[in-house]
Amino acid sequence: MRDYFRPLVRTDAPRPSDALPLAGGPRWFTHVARHRRDGSVTRLPASALPDPVRDRLTAPRGTVMGLRMDRPQIMGILNVTPDSFSDGGRDRSAPEAALRGRRLMQDGADLLDIGGESTRPGATEISTGEEVARTEPVIRALAGVPISIDTRKLAVARAAIRAGASMVNDVSGLTFDPDLARYCIDNALPVCVMHSKGDPQTMQDAPEYENVLLDVYDFLETQVEMLLANGLDRAKIIVDPGIGFGKSQAHNLALLNGLSLLHGLGCPILLGVSRKGFIGRIGNAPEPTQRAPGSIAVALAGVAQGAQILRVHDVAQTRQALALWQAVETGAPHDA
Repeated sequence: MRDYFRPLVRTDAPRPSDALPLAGGPRWFTHVARHRRDGSVTRLPASALPDPVRDRLTAPRGTVMGLRMDRPQIMGILNVTPDSFSDGGRDRSAPEAALRGRRLMQDGADLLDIGGESTRPGATEISTGEEVARTEPVIRALAGVPISIDTRKLAVARAAIRAGASMVNDVSGLTFDPDLARYCIDNALPVCVMHSKGDPQTMQDAPEYENVLLDVYDFLETQVEMLLANGLDRAKIIVDPGIGFGKSQAHNLALLNGLSLLHGLGCPILLGVSRKGFIGRIGNAPEPTQRAPGSIAVALAGVAQGAQILRVHDVAQTRQALALWQAVETGAPHDA
C-alpha cells in the first residue's frame, strides 16, 4: 500500500534544531502525517521520511516569472468575460479592462491571471476565436505586467504568449487540449496544472471520490510526471488542487485541511478560493462580492500550510491582511 506524507507545518519559535524547511521557505516541520488509502492517518517524525520524499518537501522552489516562491505572491484575477460568476461583464472595452488590471497591480498584485472563458459551474464552452478576441487586446494593453493566461486551449495560449503573457494556467490540468502541454514544454513556459473533475457544465453534478485528497494528489502527480518526462523543468510547474471544480463543500474542506500534502510534488502551490460558493454558504454571504472576508480567511489558512500563490479578486484587502498576518506571525513588520 502506498504511503503519502503530509508535512505538519509550523512557524513558531524557537525552531527546533532538527526541523526541516518547507519548500525552502520560512516554514518548517518536524513531523508528518502518513496517509494511506485504507483511511489511516499516522503521525510520524520527519526522520522517517524516505529520502526522495524529504528532498521534494524541502527543496527550494525556483522563481516563477521572476517572482520568488519563498514568500506568498498575489495573483490578481482579471476576467474579461460577460458571464464569470463574480466579476463578469465589468468592462466595456479592452482599454477599460487593462485599466482595471493596472489598478489591481497598484493595489498590490504581483501578477495577473487573465481569462476570456468562464469556467464557473454550468458554463458552456465558447469558440477559440471569441476567447482570443477577448483576451489578446487586453494583454497587449498591459505591456510590462507579469501575465498568466487562464485557458484550456492551445490557440488561445499561443495568441496570449505572443501578445505578452508568459505563463499558462489551465483549469483542465492539460487534459482538454492535448496539444497545450507540448506547446508549454517546447517553449519552456511556466504552467499551472489544476485538478478538475468533469467539464464546467457537469462538474458539480454529485462529484464522487474514493479519497479526495489522495485522488487529487495522484492526478497532479501524473500530470507533473508527464511534463517532466517530456522535458519541462520542475521549476516551471505549479500545481492547484482546483477548489470548487468538481468538488462538494466537504471535498473542498478536506483539500484545504490537507493542502500541505501537495508539497510532496516538489512544485509551488497555487490556491484559488476567492469568492467561491462554499465561502458564501459557510460565511452566510450569498452575493459573491460580499465574500472578501471569508476568502481572505481561507487564503491565509493556505499560506499557513505553505501555499505560494494566492489567486484573488480582492487584491488590496488580501495584501493588507497578509501584511498584518505575517507581522503578527513574525513579531515584526513584514514586506508581504
